[in-house]
Amino acid sequence: MKIRAFTKRFSILILSSLSLTGCQITLEQPQYAETAKTVSPPLSNAYSFSIIDSKTQKILTIPDLAQAVQKSDVVFIGEFHGNHASHLLEMQLQTALYTLRSQQVLSMEMFNRDQQTILNRYLDNEVGEKYLINEAPAWPNYVGSYRPMIEFAKQHFIPVIAANAAADIVRCIGEHGQTYVNLLHKEEREWVAQKAFMDNADYRQKFYDFMDSMRPMPQARKAQSYSAQLARDNTMAESILKALQDFPQYQVIHLNGSFHSEAFLGTVALLKQRRPELKITVITPLGVENPQNPSWTKEELQLGDYLYLVTRQPKEFQSNAYKRQIRQAMFKNAQEKSERCRRPE
Repeated sequence: MKIRAFTKRFSILILSSLSLTGCQITLEQPQYAETAKTVSPPLSNAYSFSIIDSKTQKILTIPDLAQAVQKSDVVFIGEFHGNHASHLLEMQLQTALYTLRSQQVLSMEMFNRDQQTILNRYLDNEVGEKYLINEAPAWPNYVGSYRPMIEFAKQHFIPVIAANAAADIVRCIGEHGQTYVNLLHKEEREWVAQKAFMDNADYRQKFYDFMDSMRPMPQARKAQSYSAQLARDNTMAESILKALQDFPQYQVIHLNGSFHSEAFLGTVALLKQRRPELKITVITPLGVENPQNPSWTKEELQLGDYLYLVTRQPKEFQSNAYKRQIRQAMFKNAQEKSERCRRPE
């Protein structure tokens, strides 16, 4: 990994698919059987959210939340990728926390370790935004979703960590299994966690349940997909830990898809295994059935220290035929990429 000159910025070195199935994992929310103790205001539009303290079930404002989590070492903000309310909350909380604790690091699932150099060049005003978007490359929703946080970090000289594992490596692990890391060159090996396959039994079960809900899959194939997922989560956990080591007393704000952190599993659990003493806060989104009368269940209160209620995103497909067409195209593209994986000599 490469490190930018410290004299230029206070920063450090540190979308593709998960195996063949995609990085983002979205779970269908369960039906809401129990009315909350505190009544949430209606969610009037796509940018609306309502923050719930999971312990007290009280409604919080962004300043309330910032005050509550300002002493945490790491704040995980789970998101629904592309959800306007998720990204608005992330931006507002980042800003509010900065006013309370300016020693801040932004860590992101949305950039991979092999993209750190390009990200650093953009933060240092060496290249323009189009170069970052095209050459990293950034996620397709970068401009509408992540630009505000990157620009805030750039303006305030906040270190930004490209926390995720290299997408091509993750894809090849999903295709060929854990031994694939033994084929990586020295520089490539830095793009995925040294302990890439540290495990958590509850997370494994959750992941397998999700895979089973998608389609039947042989156990061996499911295990390889889980190994790819572990490579991502362990790399993000290791990247966060590296940021804490390089920037003592700084608070790390980490953004990831909700699956990576909800119920304190995924990246959260694997970070805790590495540093049990860390004070970690988990903020988890919850899509509601009825935006005019939002509610939640006792079980859903276990998904994070704080929940934020959002309107569900539009249904992606109405036509099964079109859904199959899109997925076949995705599978073909992923298959073509997997053919570029390094083979044992």
